[in-house]
Formats: sequence, structure tokens, C-alpha cells
Amino acid sequence: MAGRITKAEAQLKPDPRYGSKVLSRFINCVMGNGKKAVAQKVVYAALDEIEKRTKGEPAAIEVFEKAIGRVRPAVEVRSKRVGGQNYQVPMQINKKRQQSLTFRWIIESARADSGKPMHIRLSKELMDASKGEGKAVTIRENMHRMADANRAFSHFAW
Repeated sequence: MAGRITKAEAQLKPDPRYGSKVLSRFINCVMGNGKKAVAQKVVYAALDEIEKRTKGEPAAIEVFEKAIGRVRPAVEVRSKRVGGQNYQVPMQINKKRQQSLTFRWIIESARADSGKPMHIRLSKELMDASKGEGKAVTIRENMHRMADANRAFSHFAW
């Protein structure tokens, strides 16, 4: 049954430490092989590391939210076939896709940097993203740049 509406949004519980549903969904994205406790340890250790580095100002959850806001894309390019040719058409992104792309980019960027424990890599990526730097922000800027370059084909977005 494709396109079936689920109650995933209603079933998601806020995370136990900060009471944030966004952080709870982020933990679920970090999780691998159903090991939620491991994912929680990694994310909370990363937030503790942020607290330690910033000395509590601003709070770790604020750094997390600022990082999410800085990485969140507004537009993306999608391939559209018109008259036998493929065009990269810039399109607006809905809120759920914005959030999932944001989480994916931050986690992939943290995982790509090898040689250190995951919580250190994740905290570094979140702090860089909150400052407007880092790999995840670069991915977002590249996507916006591509959408801007292909603005001439925006009339194909129907």
C-alpha cells in the first residue's frame, strides 16, 4: 500500500534528556541496526562535548538547533524530462524533506571524517555547522548554487 499515511509523527516521543522531538528524530537517524541506546550515547556524548568546548554558553541544544537551521536547504534540483531532454529544475522542498536532508548531511559528514570516536566527530560537525562552516554547510551551499544556476529552467516545475 504505497502512500499510506502512518502515525510516525504522533508515535515519536521526545528525547529523555532535552525533551526535543527534533533531537529524538536525529537520534533515530544516527541509529544503526536498531541499536537506539548506542545512538543515544553517541549523540548525548557529542552534546556533552559541545557543552565542554563552549563552557555552557550557548547551551548544547541551542548549538544543535542553530546547526540544523544553518544546514537546512530551501531548494533542490530535480531532473525533469521535457521534449527528449533532461533538465535540472530547481524546486522548493517541503519541511520533512528539508529535515531529513539536513540530518543525512550532518551524519554523513561526521562519518566521513575517520580516525576519532563518533561523538567527537559529530560534535565537531555540529559546532562547525552552527558557525556556518563544515562539510554539511558546503553541501547545502552547492545545492543552492546549482539551483541558482539552473533558475532558467524553473518554468518546467509543474
